Amino acid sequence: MPHIAIISSSVRTGRNTHRVALFFEKYITAHNLATVEILDLKAYNFPVFEERLKYQEDPSEQVLEFAEKIRNADGVIIATPEYNGGYPASIKNVVDLLYDEWYRKPIGLVTVSNGPFGGTQVMRALQFTLWKIRAWVVPAMFPVPKVQEAYDEEGNPTNKEASYKHAHRFMHEMLWCIEAKQKMEADEKHEQQTK
Repeated sequence: MPHIAIISSSVRTGRNTHRVALFFEKYITAHNLATVEILDLKAYNFPVFEERLKYQEDPSEQVLEFAEKIRNADGVIIATPEYNGGYPASIKNVVDLLYDEWYRKPIGLVTVSNGPFGGTQVMRALQFTLWKIRAWVVPAMFPVPKVQEAYDEEGNPTNKEASYKHAHRFMHEMLWCIEAKQKMEADEKHEQQTK
């Protein structure tokens, strides 16, 4: 069974993005799609990093733990709000902290906004950043408009049928990418062994 890490990237007071991270944790578990854990950047409370992890002389245990969780995940869901058309500094901080850990990592984007567009503007900015570090952005995305009305604080959707239908399509694509990556890695390993 694959393992998925969900990065809950909002650290603001009264944040709503975490509601959708909780929804996906519950949805993935309830449907037995993967093992899953939330990496809550508010709980990590990282400083602004002065250097990429591989160049840090004495990284903290917390930083090393975060990097290991990303490395060991078969896929990562990034749940992010849209702030003024962009994404929060908290997610940029941890994306830039790592490099090799992101290589060919299937990443699903979940974006939220208080308005009607569901954070669709932030997708382009985040896609470009992830492309530059050679991550594999899953084509299916999960924008959530009016997030404060769509999910409660425990991650329960107000329209369960619509949320589940959308999540099914999103997770189908995510799991397809994870499986495809695993097959490609197995093929590469086999090819190297037979040389």
